[in-house]
Amino acid sequence: MQKDIHPDFNEISVTCSCGNSFKTFSTLKGELQIEVCSNCHPFYTGKQKLLDSENRVGGFMKKYGSFSQMAKKRKQES
Repeated sequence: MQKDIHPDFNEISVTCSCGNSFKTFSTLKGELQIEVCSNCHPFYTGKQKLLDSENRVGGFMKKYGSFSQMAKKRKQES
């Protein structure tokens, strides 16, 4: 391994827009400002909503029904 070619690995402070701050290691120098962290991101907090803006799932279910209903119909026909 060659000497003096790797960047310095420093402990930095990361601050989120929600006010959460934590320390981590990075090759950056100084502080890091982020917009979203694991404390405020909807995926991690459980507040994420799946939006079906064009009602694609509802349209599919209305047109074809659920798979369990299709299986029951096939068994009855056989």
